[in-house]
Amino acid sequence: MHEAMYLTPEEVAKILRVNVRTVHNFIKYGELAAFKAGHQWRIPASEVEAMIERNSSKNKT
Repeated sequence: MHEAMYLTPEEVAKILRVNVRTVHNFIKYGELAAFKAGHQWRIPASEVEAMIERNSSKNKT
């Protein structure tokens, strides 16, 4: 298995400068791919980067 970085919702919220609840909503509505490890969510760092890219390209019109 390759080395991948996984983030908690709290870490993602800090990166995006949003509330943790917002990150949970992104997950809930399928805007951000994540999985549960036990009782905690884990988000691949590459998914956060992809979401940023998707949203930044929408704003370039």
